[in-house]
Amino acid sequence: MRMMRMMRVMRVMFLLNVTNCEFMLTTAVWMLPSPASVSMESVDMRHVLKWRPLQARCVPAVLYSVQFQGEFELTQNRWVDAPDCQLIPLAQCDLTFDLGSDSDYNLRIRAQCGSQRSAWTDLQPPFNRRDTVLVAPEMAVTVAGDALQVSFLQLPPTAVVMVTVWKKGHELQAAVYSMPAEQVVLHVAALQEGAQYCVRAHTALHTRNSSSTDTECVSIAGRADGAWRRPTAVSVSVVLVVLVVLVSGFRFAGAQSACRTHFLKEPLPRSLEPDWDIKIPMRPEEAELCQPIHVTS
Repeated sequence: MRMMRMMRVMRVMFLLNVTNCEFMLTTAVWMLPSPASVSMESVDMRHVLKWRPLQARCVPAVLYSVQFQGEFELTQNRWVDAPDCQLIPLAQCDLTFDLGSDSDYNLRIRAQCGSQRSAWTDLQPPFNRRDTVLVAPEMAVTVAGDALQVSFLQLPPTAVVMVTVWKKGHELQAAVYSMPAEQVVLHVAALQEGAQYCVRAHTALHTRNSSSTDTECVSIAGRADGAWRRPTAVSVSVVLVVLVVLVSGFRFAGAQSACRTHFLKEPLPRSLEPDWDIKIPMRPEEAELCQPIHVTS
């Protein structure tokens, strides 16, 4: 009986020692505290994971690594390293190109200082890019003849821009145009010349809409502006041609006068004067023979 009790006591002590060793080993490995305040900031389909930097002393700096787990990885129970977010000193990580589907993503982060690493901290709840926050797009409106050109900057990918155009004072008859983000510029043609048109836009993604831009109104000059430009341009061209001809004529007359002044005409020498009294000798046989004719009655 004593032997059995002693064996039980020794077994308990052994288990306690093993537990203490495991605890000491775990404490040595997970010496750094885990990152806290992990959050996702997603605006216009740009996804940035952020966290509070650790205040632990580390030379040269505390480094962070991020992993994600999509729908496919979840079925295989594995995690994927975010390529641009491994051992980085920053307290944020851009995951825009890593989270490429509309599924839920599990995200986690840990800190490391030398050989010491912290435990993983998970983002709660999982992130879906459908939850991105849409803001009013940057819009610019220009006039080209009787048309409007509405352009946008930095539109979120896969989003759609809804552009509302109406003649000033007739907002109830506004036309709404749907433009994919890849198009960037919307062309609205055949508008009334001399009238004012107003434009407003917002982005839409799935069931989410951004706030609208400020209303911008412009006047349509159209072809009425160009009606006087064409005749005027023709008239100016004709005047220029006449001026060129006159200037050329004056220059030619001046050149002739200068030539007469500088180059005087000298009389020809007698040897070169033409002799118009030309006599052509005739041979005797070529002379006309004349004989008198006597007429008798």
